[in-house]
Amino acid sequence: MLVRARRDALPTLGPRLAEVRGVAEVYTVTGDWDFVAMLRVREHEELATVVTGEIAQLEGIERTRTMVAFQQFSAHDLEAMFGLGAEG
Repeated sequence: MLVRARRDALPTLGPRLAEVRGVAEVYTVTGDWDFVAMLRVREHEELATVVTGEIAQLEGIERTRTMVAFQQFSAHDLEAMFGLGAEG
C-alpha cells in the first residue's frame, strides 16, 4: 500500500502505520508517495478491514493506493535485501 501523508504527520505516521494489525513492514520512500506499507492478510476480504477500517482512519493520511500481489517471481531474499542498514 502506498501512503501519502500530510507534512506535519511525516515524523510520526510511519510508526503508527506499523502498529496496525495486518501491517508487516513500513518503509519511507522518495517520490510522489511518503510510505510503502506491506500488508499481509490471509484473505483478500481482510484488506477492507485493515485499509478502510484502520489505516484510512489514522490522522495525517492524505491519500492511499492499495495494490494486491498475486504471484511472486523473485528468488531474492527480500527481507534480507530491504533490511540492509537497519541493524540496530
